[in-house]
Order: sequence, then C-alpha cells, then structure tokens
Amino acid sequence: MKLRDLSLALALFAICAFFAIESPQFLSARNLSLLMIDFSITATLAIGMLLVILPGHIDLSAGSGVGLIGGISAVLITNHHWPAPLGLLAGLAAALALWCAMGNLIVRQRIPAFIITLGGLLVFKGLFWLVINNHTIPVVTGGQTNLYAALTTYYLSPAAGYAVAAVVIAGLVIAHLRARVKRQEREFPVEDGELVFLRLFLGAQLILLFVIVTNQFRGVPLPALILGAVALGVWVITRHTAFGRYLHAIGGNEEAAFLSGIPVERVTVGAFMLMGAIVALTGFLETAYIGSSTTTVGDLMELDAVAACVIGGVSLRGGRGSVAGVLFGALIMACLLNGMTLLSVEPEKKFIARGLVLILAVWMDVRLARSRGG
Repeated sequence: MKLRDLSLALALFAICAFFAIESPQFLSARNLSLLMIDFSITATLAIGMLLVILPGHIDLSAGSGVGLIGGISAVLITNHHWPAPLGLLAGLAAALALWCAMGNLIVRQRIPAFIITLGGLLVFKGLFWLVINNHTIPVVTGGQTNLYAALTTYYLSPAAGYAVAAVVIAGLVIAHLRARVKRQEREFPVEDGELVFLRLFLGAQLILLFVIVTNQFRGVPLPALILGAVALGVWVITRHTAFGRYLHAIGGNEEAAFLSGIPVERVTVGAFMLMGAIVALTGFLETAYIGSSTTTVGDLMELDAVAACVIGGVSLRGGRGSVAGVLFGALIMACLLNGMTLLSVEPEKKFIARGLVLILAVWMDVRLARSRGG
C-alpha cells in the first residue's frame, strides 16, 4: 500500500473513531444508511468532476447546475403535471444541452474552463431562482409518490440486498480472474495469488457488512445502486476505452495529444456532456433527498466534489486520477459532514472545516507533484 493510501485510510479511521466516540449515534444503522445516501450523492457528482479534471479542466458550475436541473424537473412535474419520467428526461436534456454549449465554448473559443464554468455558476444560479420563482417546489404532492421521490426513498428488501451483494462479489472475482489470465497470456507480471485472494476476501466482507448494516434499518438505499452503476460505467470508460485513454493523454500533455492525432476538441466536449448527465442525475438525487426544490439546493456541492477528487489522488493539472480514489475521497467528505451534523456543529464552523479540507487536499496535490517532478 502506498504511503498516501495508508495515510488516507488512517485519516478516515480517525474521523470515524472520533465521531463514534463523541456521538454513539454515528454507528447506528439509521445514521449509516443516511450517511450512505449522502455519500452516494456527493460521490456521484465527484465522479463526474473526475471526467473533466482528467483532461485538465474544472467545472465550478456543477453545484448551481444540480439545483437548476433538479428545479426544472420539479417544476415540470409538480406545477405543470408532467409524468415524472418525462420531467426527469426533460431535465437531463437541458443538462446535456447546457454542458455541450460550455464544452464547445471552452475548446472552440479557447476560453479557460475556470472562466466559463464560473460564469455558468452565476447564470445557472440565477436561472434556478427564476425557474422556481424563489419558492419551494415539492417533488411530489403530499401523500403521493412518484419516480422522482422514489430515487431516495426506495430501499431494497433484505433478500434483494443480499442478491445484489452476491452479484457484485461474483463480478469482482470474475473481473480479477479475467484480468489475471490476460496478463499471463501476454507474459506480463501478475500479483501474488494470496494477495489477490486477501484483497477480494476483504472486499467481499465489506460488501456483506454494508448490506447487513443497511438491512437493519430499511435495506440497501437506491442511491447506493445508482452510485455503483455510475462508478462502474466511468471506471470502464476511463480504464478500458480509447476515450478514457484520450482523457488521460490530453491532461498529461494537450499539445502532444493533438499532434498524435487525438481529437482533443471532440473528447473534451464529450467529457463535459458526460459531466452534464451526471450533474442532472445528482440534481435529481439531491432534490429528491431534500424533498423539494429550494434556493439552497446544490450550494457548494462543486467544492465538495473537487475536494473529494483531490483527496482521492486526482491531479488538478489533469492526466491522473481513478474512480476508486474519488470514492474514497468522497467517503471522507461525507463522514466529516455527517459527523459534524450529528454534533450540531454551527454552519459557520462547517464552512471553515470544508474550506480547510479543500486547502489541505490541494496542498497535498501540489506537494506530490513537486516530489514527482524532483
């Protein structure tokens, strides 16, 4: 295990131990289930942020976009009585159009992503308030339910949770075995078999523990499954497709990537469109979790996403980062915020803590970049 990974694991353990001692409710089944929903929402957006940071960009508009897209769907469903699936699709279409436009401005007009997305932050926030007319728009009328509300209120039955766990564990084992066989066929070095077995065994235990704990409350929450699907999809894209290799190459050296024939503009716009789709999904989850679209939905979520990425080892210069690292960084952020909420920490102190975590994460990124350069 790398020193960075070990230090992050120790930091997560220290955070959880501190909050467990200060507030015994931290380890309760109910709180851990709610923590998983918070984590799933934060991690989903952070995984989207990974896609735009890899080629060397950033998206400061993500938080405002979360509020805007969630608000558009809420207004269409509640105020204009659209069917929930159609309202959600309309929000997704709006997100794809907006992020496609931002991506094109960045690559065709050569405007830094920082400036374009900073402008998007302000524009989207204003549009969001106009869309909901500065009111609170519920995702569903009282006493009813729909697909929008079910995004964060639906839980798997205990049996279904164990079935999903079995499928996930089997998938991990098969994927590791196939990768090992391919490396052996190409005469590449492979990891020690006992080490691989221990890693898979530990992973299976953690998955089963998660299902056991969540089943003590209501079951595995739907956002956890959505996060799993998003994480798997982005992992495949970034590690097993030409598009993913292009993202890393552009972030490593954009000029060299262009000279080698990589379609830099098309890949960058594609990354922003994927980010738009993930922002829309996060907007649906966050708005459904709150239960309504209000003017504060999405506030500062882009900073939590960036912090999760950098904590997880994603380089802000681009070219380096992984889905697993982002998930770990998001888990640290979610545990920190959840613990502070349980301890009734004042909002101003929460802002200070989040800011310090972001500064520390960027400082670590800079120090690691210098050490590699040295």
